[in-house]
Amino acid sequence: MQLLQEGDPAPLELLHPQGRSPWLFVVDHAGQAIPRALGDLRLPPGGIDRHIGWDIGIAGVARQLAGLLDAWTILQPYSRLVIDCNRPPESPTSIVEASDGTAVPANLGLADEARAARQLEIFKPYHDTIAAALDQRAAQGRPTLLATLHSFTPAMAGFERPWHCGVLYHRHTALPHALLAALRAEGDLVVGDNQPYAVTATSDYAIPVHGEARGLPHVELEIRQDLIADEAGQLLWAQRLARILPALETGFTS
Repeated sequence: MQLLQEGDPAPLELLHPQGRSPWLFVVDHAGQAIPRALGDLRLPPGGIDRHIGWDIGIAGVARQLAGLLDAWTILQPYSRLVIDCNRPPESPTSIVEASDGTAVPANLGLADEARAARQLEIFKPYHDTIAAALDQRAAQGRPTLLATLHSFTPAMAGFERPWHCGVLYHRHTALPHALLAALRAEGDLVVGDNQPYAVTATSDYAIPVHGEARGLPHVELEIRQDLIADEAGQLLWAQRLARILPALETGFTS
């Protein structure tokens, strides 16, 4: 079966593919699009607009940051409820039947063919494009620092999260620890160290596959959604990161 139809968004958005920055930004949960063939996933009204549907605000930060740094940036526009592009395809959380207490009826009892179509038409071209970008940069001898950008809901399971942002990592710690120190040095931020999540080989895809497996300097950054829910907040965070990130490049790009 073919999933995506005329009028559906492409499975990825490219910004500044010839950008001069050593940073490559990828945004796995940038959008909340649903293929026309899937309707509204039979979600309750407004369900797709909640944090379960996408990483609220992070696409705006990424677009602003890409422009400020002239950085190659790859965004994925489909809702994580269609397929989560930061989960291994074999993971039970790749296509969820419920998220934060909300059922996703269209995902219940999903046939293998329908599951494969989402992987083939959304997940695969997005990650193939990231891989091709990294291959191209390596072939050109261009240094690359990989950053995956995400946002997190201020409260989860009744817990109010105190962090303004979080730096996430797994096996490789050098760049994450440098970013963690730089963010904490700002003086006005509560910064999570592997909070509110931690990267693992089974719960994540982008960092293990595109960062760790290639031996690239890499980091995952999470920003709390209420801080970037509007354009003003997105611009402030983009400007902050555009000031901080270039200062981290020395030592990772030589």
